[in-house]
Formats: sequence, structure tokens, C-alpha cells
Amino acid sequence: MKFRLTKPERNWILYDVGNSAFVLLVSTIFPIYFNSLAANDGISSVDYLAYWGYAASIATLLTAVLGPVLGRISDGKKRKKPLFLLSIIIGAAGCALLGFISNWLLFLVVFIIAKSGHSLSIIYYDSMLADITSEERMDNVSSLGYAWGYIGSCIPFVISLGLVLGADFIGIPVSVAMMIAFIICALWWAIVSIPFLRGYRQPDERSCQKSNVFAELFSTLREIAANKKILIFLVAYFFYIDGVYTIIEMATAYGSALGLDSTGLLLALLATQIIAFPSSVIIGRLSERYSTKTLILVCIVAYFLIALFAVFITSQLHFWILAAAVGMFQGGIQALSRSFYAKMIPREKSGGYFGILDICGKGASFMGTIVISAVSQLSGNINFCVGAISMFFVIGFLLMIFTPDTKAVMKLLCQLW
Repeated sequence: MKFRLTKPERNWILYDVGNSAFVLLVSTIFPIYFNSLAANDGISSVDYLAYWGYAASIATLLTAVLGPVLGRISDGKKRKKPLFLLSIIIGAAGCALLGFISNWLLFLVVFIIAKSGHSLSIIYYDSMLADITSEERMDNVSSLGYAWGYIGSCIPFVISLGLVLGADFIGIPVSVAMMIAFIICALWWAIVSIPFLRGYRQPDERSCQKSNVFAELFSTLREIAANKKILIFLVAYFFYIDGVYTIIEMATAYGSALGLDSTGLLLALLATQIIAFPSSVIIGRLSERYSTKTLILVCIVAYFLIALFAVFITSQLHFWILAAAVGMFQGGIQALSRSFYAKMIPREKSGGYFGILDICGKGASFMGTIVISAVSQLSGNINFCVGAISMFFVIGFLLMIFTPDTKAVMKLLCQLW
């Protein structure tokens, strides 16, 4: 039977198309542009990778601190949409402003602000999944969000890439091309968000009051501590999503630090987006046959192998293979984790619960980028620092195995063996 989307589901997915343009630029053009700014001040490739990692870590730490409180506040009556809109404005405005900055330190400061705005918008966006669809449709809708986000973000990215690579042919400086690229990304993000902002209606069954938001946040934490399934998933998620987010955050910076061709890196990551589209759709459809948890475990194993392969990257071809492999599982593991969690939590408290999930996700990302940055500086070996990331997938996998409802998982593993 063909899976048909409702209008609220389509509009929700459309926001993924908008904000993913920013995510793609952060993982491709942003670090390359920052590399050129840093190089102008004589900063080495090792320090460049470290500074970029530290900036990403600060942004994720800010979101991890603010996310749970703002997420819980958003559960109050008609608060989610205004907070969602404010985070989009901060993120998109910061993205556009980056194109006008030529100092590497100021660039990092504005990048932290823009990335924090984007990350906060995702907390609200993810929590809205429970508001716009039913539990049995969540896996498919969540996967389609990532799928269309990947392919849709390619539109502004291809335009931006054409401007940057063809700057000499067009007759404009590369710096001007970069500025236009950042503005295009910001406008795309803001404009494509409008249908969902106009159509979304927050359900009325919200219990959070402004005066007791911290009390209710602690109440949510107590509820999570008392629920074994949610608690173990959050700890497992903390570890395995660390590797996923770190690979996303640092892929281009890692390739640049290795001295790989910038154009080749950008094209490889564009291929990742294209491959991720059908892969995310397929994984979403597989959720109709296999349990969500089983598919998450398969994705964790795949990412463990990807992290091991990354240690031995020495050429452009190796990076292309890495990019293709990431594209096959990136959307699936994020989409299924989102829907798996959304099905476990109280719908009327989704903002607060997703704020707690964001602590795990952003806290893990903070730890991963810090590990990459610190190990690269301490060892002076760029390849060596990536190996540490693989251990997070091992821990996440083992924790997921020992969560409740493992019968279907063990059956699939035996079949694969």
C-alpha cells in the first residue's frame, strides 16, 4: 500500500528541507572557508582542526544547557511556535552574517550563535513530530523528513558551490561568492520554513506553567529515571550518536586537515546527500517489517565500521568511499532514533523530553569534537584521533542490546550470522 502524507506531515518534512541547507553548509563550505581565514593568520592545519572542533563543542554545550529548559517552557500553551520562530531567526540571520566576516575569531563567534539557533530549532521541530502524526506512522514520516532534507538541501548547495567554484568565470572574488552562498542558505532556510510555521497548531493538552518550569523539568528527569526503557536508550543514544554527530561535524575539516582537495571534498559530501535520500526512504520502509530498535542496531554496526575505515584515509578515493557509506546510514540512524524516542514519551510533554534527548545528543557531540580536537593536538596525528570515536559505537551497541525487547534483535543477528 502506498504511503500517503497528510498536509501537516508534508509541511513538517518541508522544514527539514529548509534547515538541512544550513547543516550541509556547516559540514562542507563553512570549515573550508574558515580554513582559508585561519591560514591567512598562519594557523597550522592541526590547530585549525582543533579550533573548529572547539567552536562546534561550545555551540553544542550551549544548546545542551538551554535546550531542556526552553524545551520544557515550549510545552506551555501556544509557546512552542514563537520559540521555534525565534530560533530560526537567530540561526538564519547568523548564517547570513557569516558571509560578511573576514576575521577567523569573529567568524567562530557568530558561527556558534548561528549553530546554537539551529540546534534549538531542531529541539522544537523534533518534539512536533508527536503533534503532526500518529505513533504507527512516526518511523516512516521521520525517515522521509531526513530523506527529503538531504535531497532538498542539495538545491541551494549546488547553486552555492557553482558560485564558489565558478567565481573567476563569473568575474567576482571568491569572498563575494562565499558571502552570496551564505545568504542563499539563510534565505532558503527561512522561506522554506514558512508553510510549517503557518500551518502548525500546538495541541492544547499542555501542562507546563512558566512559574514551575524547573520543577516540571526535574519531574521529567525523575520520570525518565523511573522508566528503564527510556533511561537505557538515552544512555545508549548518548554514546552512539556521539560518533554520528562527530563524523558529520568534522568530516570536511578532517579531510581539509589531511590536505585533500577542497573541491573533491565538497563533491563527495554532495554525493552523501544524494545517496542518503533513497537510503533513508528504504530504512523507513524496512521499519514496517523489522523493529525500530533492530534497525538502529544495524546502523550502529555500520557506523562502527565506517569509523574504523576513517582511520586509514589517505586519498581522495578513500574519502569518497567514506562519504558513500555515511550516506547509506546517516539519515536512518537519526530518523529512527527520533521516532523510537517519540513513541516512548508522553505526547503532552514532548518539548521537555526532547530537550533531555538533546542533552544526550549535544552533550555527546561536545564530547566527540573535544576528543577529536584534543587528541589531534596532543598526538600531532590527525588519523589517530578518529579511532577513538569507534569505541562510542561499541558502547552504544552494547547498551541497546541490553535494553528491554531484544528478542527480535537477537533473531535478526542470528539470521545475519
